[in-house]
Amino acid sequence: MSLRIVLDPGSAAPVFEQVVDQVVAAIQDATLVPGDRLPPVRQLAADLHIAPNTVAKAYRRLEEEGHVETRGRGGTLVRGDLEPGTPVREAADELAHQARSAGLDLSQAIGLLRRSW
Repeated sequence: MSLRIVLDPGSAAPVFEQVVDQVVAAIQDATLVPGDRLPPVRQLAADLHIAPNTVAKAYRRLEEEGHVETRGRGGTLVRGDLEPGTPVREAADELAHQARSAGLDLSQAIGLLRRSW
């Protein structure tokens, strides 16, 4: 695993979202694969020169969205379910495509999904 996160201090996106977005991108491009362990919160915070609570918030979001699972002292691991080809994954891919085509950003697409939930 070669996770490289680069923060943009000029970005309008909060730091924790930048971490989330880059971990998700690493999962999408197979830089991170199921079973890979993310760095411990304190280590990543020190590496990025940010507060541990910021990394913890990013990891919580990643877990809530189903990208990773936390096993206490076992660390935070990339999950392996919902691979391409499953009906739910195909529906999610279609929603993402349609939302982008309609000019929605990720937050708006998530809001749309929440209203449909």
